[in-house]
Amino acid sequence: MWFVIAFAAALVLSAVLTKIEIPMLIRLKTGQNIREEGPEAHKAKSGTPSMGGLAIIAAACIVGLVLMRSKDMIACVLSILAFGSVGFIDDYLKIVKHQNEGLKPKQKMGLLMVFAIALAVYGYLKEGGLVAIPFIKQNVSFGWFYIPFAIFAILAMTNAVNLTDGLDGLASSVTALVAACMGLQGLGSAGLFAFALSGACIGFFLFNKHPAKLFMGDTGSLALGGALAAIGVCNAHLLALPVAGAVYVAEALSVIIQVYVFKTQNGRRFFRMAPLHHHFELGGWKETKVVGVFFGVTAVLCVLAILIF
Repeated sequence: MWFVIAFAAALVLSAVLTKIEIPMLIRLKTGQNIREEGPEAHKAKSGTPSMGGLAIIAAACIVGLVLMRSKDMIACVLSILAFGSVGFIDDYLKIVKHQNEGLKPKQKMGLLMVFAIALAVYGYLKEGGLVAIPFIKQNVSFGWFYIPFAIFAILAMTNAVNLTDGLDGLASSVTALVAACMGLQGLGSAGLFAFALSGACIGFFLFNKHPAKLFMGDTGSLALGGALAAIGVCNAHLLALPVAGAVYVAEALSVIIQVYVFKTQNGRRFFRMAPLHHHFELGGWKETKVVGVFFGVTAVLCVLAILIF
């Protein structure tokens, strides 16, 4: 019952906060700059307010803390705030201060690393670094190896979600499903926060769907990645994330493959454009079709994750 309440309350609060923040973001001139090398059709989106992920963060945190205060809930809230703050600083520098580069890559990864280490250590100290193993459906302690494993998983998930945020409604809709899946796998504080996060994503999606009235920016995408990682750490389901969130994995791998092929094959490209969602766009798919297909694939993968973990 409390999980349903968390989901519904976060959905409504997120929708209200998103509606309120749109004119505020417009007044603050947070219009998104569309990269020149992106799809031609996306240039019409230039000027759409960004940094809208603040509403998702606020809704998930408020609902989570009001309904349950525990160590895991605090860990989840601190994680979404910490990773979201890195995205906020990056967005602020790029959009408000007009510093094209925003945070330098080393600065961004350095901050993300600090928060990833803190979250990984929390997972280790909690119960010796438990991780649910697929098919056997048992939690196994990874011992000291849990810390480097968790750091890698946290950083990978955070950056993968960030790369997925490139189409109207894509990251918000996919994350709503993955968060709900993670909630079903680990009831308790982390599960409740997962449902709050899922509801917050849907509330935001109402304004972020095509044609988007605002974007979540790195503020939202890094926060979502960090929040999913925190849920995975707290409910011992870090390995379930790349299954339910295989879309994130595919998006990240497409960028890695594209860069590798480009550098080793004299400028040749493996995909029409990376991340993967742009490859399908340039192949003739409408933006709404890409989002719909990725959402459908994620729904199937979430069911698979529930069955094998």
